[in-house]
Amino acid sequence: MMALRFAHHRLGRMAVVSVGLLLLAALAGCVVEETRPLPKVHAVQAKEEIPSDELLDVGVRIFDPGIPPEVENDEQAQQKVGIYPDVRRAEARYMAMLLRNTLESTAQWGAVRVIPATADFVDVIVTGKIVKSTGKELELLITVRDSTGRTWYSDKKYESEADLGSYLSDAALKARDPFQNLYSTMANDMLAFRNTLPVADRRIVRRVTEMRFAEDLAPQAYAGYVVKNADGRYELQRLPADGDPVFERVEKIRERDGALIDTVSDYYGGFAEHLSEPYGNWRRYSYDEISKEEKLKAQARTRMIMGAAAVLGSILVSSQCPGGDSNCQRVESAVRTAGTIGGIAGIMSGLKKSADAKIHTAAITELATSFQTEVAPQVVEVEGRTLKLTGTAEDQYREWREMLKQMYFEETGGVAPTSIAAGTPSTTTPR
Repeated sequence: MMALRFAHHRLGRMAVVSVGLLLLAALAGCVVEETRPLPKVHAVQAKEEIPSDELLDVGVRIFDPGIPPEVENDEQAQQKVGIYPDVRRAEARYMAMLLRNTLESTAQWGAVRVIPATADFVDVIVTGKIVKSTGKELELLITVRDSTGRTWYSDKKYESEADLGSYLSDAALKARDPFQNLYSTMANDMLAFRNTLPVADRRIVRRVTEMRFAEDLAPQAYAGYVVKNADGRYELQRLPADGDPVFERVEKIRERDGALIDTVSDYYGGFAEHLSEPYGNWRRYSYDEISKEEKLKAQARTRMIMGAAAVLGSILVSSQCPGGDSNCQRVESAVRTAGTIGGIAGIMSGLKKSADAKIHTAAITELATSFQTEVAPQVVEVEGRTLKLTGTAEDQYREWREMLKQMYFEETGGVAPTSIAAGTPSTTTPR
């Protein structure tokens, strides 16, 4: 009798374990992760007007889209990693413009523009790379340098999940980008570094930008005004005399260059505005699909593991019945059968969840494909010249720079400056 009671006790424990496993599998599909809107990060605004000779101009280059070479022309690889080249290239422009808009809104800087990759003569240049971008997560690497060659910071990581408050309605999505916190944080980090620079250093940055532009435009006339030291930093050696007519012509040409960059930046602004609604909706729907896909994959994985455990437990657990006890063996057989059937049901349920997840993966791909139709190449007319602002904007800007040099020689006849003011940054006050 004692042996029979002990066997029944062990069988009861086994039954409880099997049922418990199945309950865990079922409950795993019912867990709902609570998500809330993120606290807002705001870019620091200027509280008073900053003197013009201290305002640093900022150029934000189109971000590196971060497309792995093996993914570029492989649709299956694109679907596997969730990187769609046309979408990424559009994001690279769109995100650069969002950072530009954030910086400009603070009134902490001079002219803030999105610039071609070949535009080098700007006080501060920001470059970025997209590491990860979905409707749910964004990760960027940002580098900031000034025209003296000083690196403010390099490959600084910025990452965040989407602010779900922006996905609540069309109006909310239009009012605030779901990753605006990242752009505000970038702007605040840039401001914090700029504020570590003495006023004199900021003025020198502006003069180095001017003289590097002049040397590139007319190297024979302005070579030696700025030199690169052993650390790769540009140092100001001397300045043109006040009222120098040749340098005044250079400054006028620089204004034309700035006007063209403004036109390029305005184009990117129009591109971002045109893209805002379809891209915002794409990210919102992608977020929903990604969330559903991740939930279903987790459910599938849990159910299949638990199902397999139940089946193996039913098959591999050794008999607990004493020999010749037919009643105990019948109960044990029933428990094993129930565990096996339940485990197989769990596995089948997991396979179904996995199939459902693939449906959502296909939906993400379809959303990406439909979004790519919004990324058609566009052109802009600048002073009678056509710039194709897709992959060839840098080439077009390079042609424009050559034309500027030709304009300089036509206006000056190749004449070198008639007078210079000798000195160094320590003896010559930057204007």
